[in-house]
Amino acid sequence: MSSARVRVLVAKPGLDGHDRGAKIVARALTDAGFDVVYSGLHQTPEMIASAAVQEDVDAVGLSILSGAHNTLFPAVVDELRARGAPHIAVFGGGIVPDEDLPRLEAAGVKKVFKPGAPLDDIVKWVRENVKGKG
Repeated sequence: MSSARVRVLVAKPGLDGHDRGAKIVARALTDAGFDVVYSGLHQTPEMIASAAVQEDVDAVGLSILSGAHNTLFPAVVDELRARGAPHIAVFGGGIVPDEDLPRLEAAGVKKVFKPGAPLDDIVKWVRENVKGKG
């Protein structure tokens, strides 16, 4: 495995104003040794993709509770591709019904964590599925 530290952008797309979970995940990833950038609230897919490229991240973790995941998660993937960054892994968490998971996977979202997912599971997934540059 590469000795380079994995960089992750944790982002809150859309109008969802609840960021406690995103901040907790960002802290857990930081505590696990990842470099983490937090985007703040009310980010558009364009803003998230732009920040991901500018910050040279290896992954983007999206958090959403508003129900707009079928629109916003794929839009972030599309924006990353449009910026020449299809290699940036996109994963997410929040309130996402099981029936929406295949659609999100087909759109390029690598993993979706359901409410109450243990932080250790998220850290383990990032550690096993996202490689740093090195």
